[in-house]
Amino acid sequence: MLAIKLSKTGKTNKKMFRLVISEKSRDPYGTVLEILGSYNPHSKELAAKTDRIKYWLSKGAQMTASVNNLLIGKKIIEGKYAAASKAGKPSEKRLGQLKAKADKKKAPEAAPIETPAPEAAPENA
Repeated sequence: MLAIKLSKTGKTNKKMFRLVISEKSRDPYGTVLEILGSYNPHSKELAAKTDRIKYWLSKGAQMTASVNNLLIGKKIIEGKYAAASKAGKPSEKRLGQLKAKADKKKAPEAAPIETPAPEAAPENA
């Protein structure tokens, strides 16, 4: 199955991406069928071959969620945004832990026990 995906290029702290089409299981940095455009995440600039993207989609190519959201955001294609990946989302177990911690913070703390101040001793005159 063919997929349109992002291939990272550029320097370490100045990343750029290419929109490429290749086999879904194949490494995006290896041999690709066609380069469909480029994306600069720093300036949010997308240069894409719209007609070629629509051609490959008509032939049954899929898109990754990131590419789908990018193309919809730039109004190149129409549709719904893809669901975000699970990366960065806490698991259900972790959500339970966070909820318990929040409930614990909200619970009123016991009032501190007040100790009576020592009475002043009478002065000997």
